[in-house]
Amino acid sequence: MSFGSDYWESNYSEPKTMDGIGNAKEHTAYLKSFFELELIDISSVIDLGFGYGYLFQKVIKAFLPYKACGVEPSEYAYAKALKRKLKPVESMKLELLNETIQSWCARKEHKKLRFDLGLCTSVFQYLSDEDLKIVLPILSQRIKYLYLTVPTDLELERQVEDLNFKDEYAIKRSREFYREIIGEHFTNISSKIWESKFYFNEETTLFTELLYRS
Repeated sequence: MSFGSDYWESNYSEPKTMDGIGNAKEHTAYLKSFFELELIDISSVIDLGFGYGYLFQKVIKAFLPYKACGVEPSEYAYAKALKRKLKPVESMKLELLNETIQSWCARKEHKKLRFDLGLCTSVFQYLSDEDLKIVLPILSQRIKYLYLTVPTDLELERQVEDLNFKDEYAIKRSREFYREIIGEHFTNISSKIWESKFYFNEETTLFTELLYRS
């Protein structure tokens, strides 16, 4: 799908009320304190599907990574984000790409494609099962920590019941499906935060609370 203006106008007609936009400051504060508590340095950040750029802007301003990359498939949202002052300091190497997560994963492997922290909020529900199987192992090789949100089938149904909002584009999948397919390549170490199995296991992890690994 192209994620044109119809998608954004129907799904994000009131962006300030949306998760990751209206509360981008709170998401960022959580991430910042989480990694600071464990004394883990975040020097590079990528946002896979940065949309209007609200969360991406807050995160790179808070962490001030030496390099940051934003990937967004929608020309409409990409153009909107370009109007925002995303780069907090001139010394930061910032790259913005108007492409899909699939095409980014298809890029030839290179060290410049590797990042400490990846943001991927409300994206996976738009990828097919086959695409997820392709991109997840690549993401685990390129991203050490993934900040991930994706609505399950129950949450999509609750949106209809509680908010009178139906996402016509989202694929309904169970919690069990996502836990299994993501869990092949990442370990869940906290709410929304996943650690790459390509880089870490229980012996090499930098996190001290092994009780919460799943």
